[in-house]
Amino acid sequence: MKIEEIQKALKDLKLDGWLFYDFHRRDPIAQKILSIDSNKIITRRWFYFIPSEGTPKKLVHSIEPYYLDHLPGDKFVYLAWQKLHALLKDILGTSKKIAMQYSKNNMIPYICVVDGGTLELIRSFGTEVVSSGELVSLFESHLTDNDIESHKQAASVLYAVKDFAFSEISRRVKNNETCNEFIIQQLMLDKFRENDMIWDMGPIVSINQNNADPHYIPTSDINSAIGVGDTVMIDLWAKKNISGSIYADITWMAYVGAEIPDFHKNIFDIVCKARDSALSLLKSRFNSQSSIQGWEVDDACRSIIIAAGYEDNFFHRTGHNIGGEVHGPGVHMDNLETKDERNIIKGSCFSIEPGIYFKGQNGFRSEIDVIITNLGQVEVAGEIQDKLIPLL
Repeated sequence: MKIEEIQKALKDLKLDGWLFYDFHRRDPIAQKILSIDSNKIITRRWFYFIPSEGTPKKLVHSIEPYYLDHLPGDKFVYLAWQKLHALLKDILGTSKKIAMQYSKNNMIPYICVVDGGTLELIRSFGTEVVSSGELVSLFESHLTDNDIESHKQAASVLYAVKDFAFSEISRRVKNNETCNEFIIQQLMLDKFRENDMIWDMGPIVSINQNNADPHYIPTSDINSAIGVGDTVMIDLWAKKNISGSIYADITWMAYVGAEIPDFHKNIFDIVCKARDSALSLLKSRFNSQSSIQGWEVDDACRSIIIAAGYEDNFFHRTGHNIGGEVHGPGVHMDNLETKDERNIIKGSCFSIEPGIYFKGQNGFRSEIDVIITNLGQVEVAGEIQDKLIPLL
């Protein structure tokens, strides 16, 4: 446990403490930060309070008094609910403002895991509850140099698999062999396995009207044949099959033909300019050692698409945090679905993936993974696509 580092961060944020609470493993953030053993039986509520100064305190049920024994601090045990409330009030003491896994107005749903009743209880003690969002970024989403290296290793595999997929589509179409979204997806998964990668679902292989659905994934029953004149989108994400490894997540596009239609060129160029605008803002802010928040990156990207007249055709956030999960709880590049006002920190990774979609017709997206190194450098692991790839 990084108690001293957490306490320093609490002081910097002018908070009196960070209160962790869980019931039936509802809070994966607490599970990770506090290194909770997933094999232990837990059926009762527990609390762990890290004050900005002094000794941490843990509150556990008498049936499971051992549950937080691996953590430092004084232990308090309850049985009846009245004792739970009394001890919790004593533990918080004179704390006026504390952080919990909560977000005002549910603006950051990834960290909204504390139920309303528990918030009411804490507030009844005269204690204000604020979001732990900044703390989660620092202590759950921060990447070490080794973490960043594992992301780069994963990205290297994804780029190779992407190249293989486009090459296989080209070969099959030229030779009049059977080629559809599902076949290509399954061949990509074979490459994942060959490279000892793991993933949760996908990848996405889609064409034409299917490209307009950002979460379309082909199946053996639902897929489209790929042929001349089709626009192909490949979105793939995976990580190395090593404990603690970090995901990579990229999207590339191609056209099954020798000449790219002008409309396709123009739309994809807008998408690339939007992506590059966000990347440029990040580099500018970190070069000048100025702070930048997730919503600002979204605005920089989205403004390009709005100016081009396609505001209604870009209907998702600009990017998401990447860590041990492909969609992590760290800062998102979002001022559409939510407004992420958290500061982007050194030692973080996230996607920038603007898209322009024409429902029922076609869709265009480019996705890169941005790394903010622990020295504050802005990097991208791999090549950045600037034009559609002709496959014939």
